[in-house]
Amino acid sequence: MPNIIKDGAIVADTYQLITEAGALPAQDILVSLDVWQQQRDAILAHPHKKAVMLKPDQHPEVIADDVKQFDMIALDFPAFADGRGYSYAALLRQRFGFTGELRATGDVFKDNMFYLKRCGFNSFAVRVDKDIHVALQGLNDFSESYQASVDESRPLYRRRFA
Repeated sequence: MPNIIKDGAIVADTYQLITEAGALPAQDILVSLDVWQQQRDAILAHPHKKAVMLKPDQHPEVIADDVKQFDMIALDFPAFADGRGYSYAALLRQRFGFTGELRATGDVFKDNMFYLKRCGFNSFAVRVDKDIHVALQGLNDFSESYQASVDESRPLYRRRFA
């Protein structure tokens, strides 16, 4: 099993990615949006953890009514320059009320870890060509943030004068 970063620690990834409809394995599953839409009832009946992966062109609004059904939602970052996942994470946390594991996958590495965390991600599947231990250090690149965000609702000036 590959390792991921979850809640600030390196752990084994228990999910199996499923991109085509068919029989579900007897373990935690991470399905594509297409598989979710095709096999929704079978996935809901699955006795293990359930997760869905969204690509950048798949707005989280399509699963808004189902977010409470998932133990984890993964957002794919196919390229560093595609920042839609940051906005999608904030929407999932703030507008749609998702409280489970929120995972960044794809082009994830040390330089963007801190910013991903600020938007609501708590789990990271680091690029295979990057050292996961180095990436973990990226969560602590900065000690303070000026702006309010998903991880801190008050801007720095409000925290200092509270």
